[in-house]
Amino acid sequence: MTGVVLAVSHAAEDAIAAAIAAHPSLSLVRRCADLAEALAAAQAGVAGVAVVSPQPHLDRVTIGELAHMGVRVVGVAADDGDRRALAALGIVVVDAAQPDAVARAAATAPAPAPVPEAPEPAPAQGMVVAVWGPTGAPGRTSVAVNVAAELARERTVLIADLDINGAAVAQALGIANETPGVAALARVAAQGNADADSVRRLAVRVAERLSVLTGLPRASRWAEVAPAALEASWQALRAAADVTVVDLAFGIALGERRDGATVAALAEADVVVAVGSGDPVGMQRFVDALADLDEAVPGARDRAVVVVNRVRVSVAGPKPERQVADALARYAGVQRTWIIPWDPRTADAAALRGATWLEVAPRSPSSRSIVVLANAVRDALAHKVRDTPAPSRAVEAALTD
Repeated sequence: MTGVVLAVSHAAEDAIAAAIAAHPSLSLVRRCADLAEALAAAQAGVAGVAVVSPQPHLDRVTIGELAHMGVRVVGVAADDGDRRALAALGIVVVDAAQPDAVARAAATAPAPAPVPEAPEPAPAQGMVVAVWGPTGAPGRTSVAVNVAAELARERTVLIADLDINGAAVAQALGIANETPGVAALARVAAQGNADADSVRRLAVRVAERLSVLTGLPRASRWAEVAPAALEASWQALRAAADVTVVDLAFGIALGERRDGATVAALAEADVVVAVGSGDPVGMQRFVDALADLDEAVPGARDRAVVVVNRVRVSVAGPKPERQVADALARYAGVQRTWIIPWDPRTADAAALRGATWLEVAPRSPSSRSIVVLANAVRDALAHKVRDTPAPSRAVEAALTD
């Protein structure tokens, strides 16, 4: 017998309860006053199916939590509005006026996936670039912002700040972050209503072809961008811009809910820009993190453009570009490495103005390296290959100087 919890706010509740109780393979274990009570019953392990009607907090995040507990969900619709709202959550929907059909659906509802799947994006939609790296502030946000700005010279680009530990894109670009755009999009997506228009409405435009979805102002709010909501957001993000650059936190521990947003974005990305720091501690962390990436997100390394930031003679020795590239080749199996040299003057000027490196010093070493890196990302996106493209001649020259 399959246990059923019922959380239906409708005149037909009694008839639905009777139909479930009469079904030979079902057992009505609880009639709940609201969704919170149904969730508590599911957590207690007494139910295999939840029969629900539209109500506050019934969204993709809640559906994902029930799925994680192995609980199937059947929606009961009183009218067309209910039917649309429930269907947007990706669950089975039955007319409330047909209690026997509700019982049959509860008995035959498909087993849930851990997270409701979002529709596959059309081939013509935009691409996703995830910028990620280990702990220790290797410069993920700087790389994300500056690569995005360079890509925006010829196409529409959206930066989504998903660094749940320390969102900084707004500060880097001088934007007032009063309402975090990523959290607002997650709320819309959790209700199944995310589309390109909602993304554009929530984003802040900072240049003609560059917009930003600002990040969480406090790390304690990480649960507001749950993976289930993100799964429903990707298609909208892809439709809203030619390229979405996602700035990520470092954590990718398997099974850690706090790291779910980062892992989800890495799995979704067409290209992963992996960023490490060019000092001994940073390099060790980077080597270890690349190994963890292989385990947490299979295939992500095959889509990675590997970048080492803040490379300088004082900590890497003579010919630091070659030293860094050789170390990653030997200890992490990285065949190609892109280099961003130590350039504090440009970085400081950009931070002071809330601008990009190219805006404050277009001919500086770091700005030139960003152009090279952005070209590598363009090549990877254009060819849609699951491999790191060969670097341009400028990078080859930098590694052999």
